[in-house]
Amino acid sequence: MMRNFNLEQVSVLANRFDIDGSVTDISPFGSGHINDTYRVLTNGDKVDGYLLQRINHHVFKNVPAVMENMQLVIHHLKEKYKEAGDQGMHVEKKVLTLVPTGESTPYLVDETGNFWRMLVLLANTQSYDIVETPQQAREGGLAFGHFQRLLSDLDVSRIHEVLPDFHHIGKRLDKLNQAIASDMVGRVSLVSAELDAIKRRQRRMHTILDLAADGLLPVRITHNDTKFNNVLLDMQDKAQCVIDLDTVMPGYVAYDFGDAIRTIINRAAEDEADLDKITLNMPLFEAYASGYFEEAHHFLTPEEVGSLIEGVLLLPYMQAVRFLTDFLEGDHYYKVHHVDHNLQRTRAQLRLVEQLEVHEAELKGIIDRVVNRYQKIN
Repeated sequence: MMRNFNLEQVSVLANRFDIDGSVTDISPFGSGHINDTYRVLTNGDKVDGYLLQRINHHVFKNVPAVMENMQLVIHHLKEKYKEAGDQGMHVEKKVLTLVPTGESTPYLVDETGNFWRMLVLLANTQSYDIVETPQQAREGGLAFGHFQRLLSDLDVSRIHEVLPDFHHIGKRLDKLNQAIASDMVGRVSLVSAELDAIKRRQRRMHTILDLAADGLLPVRITHNDTKFNNVLLDMQDKAQCVIDLDTVMPGYVAYDFGDAIRTIINRAAEDEADLDKITLNMPLFEAYASGYFEEAHHFLTPEEVGSLIEGVLLLPYMQAVRFLTDFLEGDHYYKVHHVDHNLQRTRAQLRLVEQLEVHEAELKGIIDRVVNRYQKIN
């Protein structure tokens, strides 16, 4: 949602960056819910345009850390492409490019304390909110697998945790229990079935944390928001660039894999009210897994491969916990369209977990089959 910035104000801000030429047109861009984004056109001819973004410092409380992560990741990715033989515009099409300010800083702070950055617009690309074909799902898997692969040799200690405990299910459950104890809007009595479903599964949902605590899972640099519209495809629906790098943090690969599957495999909407419509699209799962392993098999450990099914189960469960917590706290985090919207979302995510559990053996079989395919290639 765009805030109280008129286009004249945004134009003044855009001109404070080191752009080619002068601003000729500005318009709101994209459907993001966190940052405000504007497309900026100029009378220069070096690029097709720019994206100016206001970084939401209420969500990302340490914007300098976010930008340090972004700069480091972009630089590393570009160097890896150059090492592989890509040059010039071929690299610029595959990785985001930050535009410095006129003072050579990576972002600026306006007079009201808002943070702004600018990126080069990648023209002739497209993104999809919903995966429509196995080819698209495969390209999403290729993109995120390739992203993790290229970052697998970057020192993870150099990356800031900009959203602490974002995927820590123990902390998420603690927050839910606090909401239950306070019952600030008197809704706990309405959700006994949902709380029971969450409680019955909570032991298994700690599996990734337990494996990590035992030293069996390496900490990687992960994207942490692997929904499909964070991959730009070219006009032939081939993966071109992973975007939205604000959430890049240290983490476990199972989180990225699980969140991608959560948004791809469900044949219904995230907030589907008719739970019978929530079924699994297995061809899309296999397509994504195939694309992912084509890239990720180069660096994944056997323990990480084994953890992926746990991520598939965990991420919709965690999303259900987050939705239910917000419902019990009075719907202050997620936008809702009716009074029971967060409860409806909770039920939909729990039904997705149920479906995944029913088909767990089949899902694991697909993962094993795909992994074996690439092991034989090697």
